[in-house]
Amino acid sequence: MTDQISSTFAALADPTRRAILARLAMGETSVTELAAPFEMSMPAVSRHLKVLEKAGLIARGREAQWRPCKLKAEPLKQAADWLDEYRRFWDESFDRLEEYLKTLQAKEKTHASKKK
Repeated sequence: MTDQISSTFAALADPTRRAILARLAMGETSVTELAAPFEMSMPAVSRHLKVLEKAGLIARGREAQWRPCKLKAEPLKQAADWLDEYRRFWDESFDRLEEYLKTLQAKEKTHASKKK
């Protein structure tokens, strides 16, 4: 059994699935409408939707002949929170680098003024 974040990132690894999620971010729509921009068969689109549904990123319904899909963003929030930890790491690393560069620049100015 894989964890939620692994399932989310695995689902997001495919550009078609990311495009489907981007479309669903605008609102609920049918499978046929989701498939329209892609040059692939309906079974291929359905396989993408199954991956997204298994990852908990979409919910599919059934209303007579209409098969609505809607975005479920909770797993995306979990993935964003996980990534945010690394964003803090890089922000702190860049802050330390900036302080170090300021120290070097101050030393260079001091050294240059002593030479004059």
